[in-house]
Amino acid sequence: MTSLFLLLGGNLGDRVLYLEEAAARLAAVFGKSCQYSSFYETAAWGVEDQPAFLNQVLLFETDLAPQQILETTQRVEQELGRIRKERWGARVIDIDLLFYGQEILQTQTLHLPHPQLHLRRFTLVPLAEVAPDFVHPVLQKTVTQLLAECPDDLEVSLFRTAE
Repeated sequence: MTSLFLLLGGNLGDRVLYLEEAAARLAAVFGKSCQYSSFYETAAWGVEDQPAFLNQVLLFETDLAPQQILETTQRVEQELGRIRKERWGARVIDIDLLFYGQEILQTQTLHLPHPQLHLRRFTLVPLAEVAPDFVHPVLQKTVTQLLAECPDDLEVSLFRTAE
């Protein structure tokens, strides 16, 4: 079994409902053995003239291969109404693969670990809640260290604790 870290995010509609529904659909595929971070709210990143995002990190243990995981996450996004129009644009759901154990992978469709996670406080704050001592396989730093060194100054606020 390999540790799979996913970041869920969304800023349209009932944000909590979309994140909870995505988590339930992912758990149905990857298994119930999962850790959930709390929900965190942050201003939009990249394209700033849009509603605030909610984000949550999920940790699964899985035997599925990275490409199968990507296909599953994209299917869940599509089922929940995700429309890919604008990079960093508003969306009902976004699911990013952050880490797949210590695997380092670069294909046309998938980069692991996520190439920008260390630059994004909205990713690192919920990730640090779930796995503060996890070591980034490329940067060789813990999530806690990455958060302390993160250049992103967007405020990340606790929205709701995990249930």
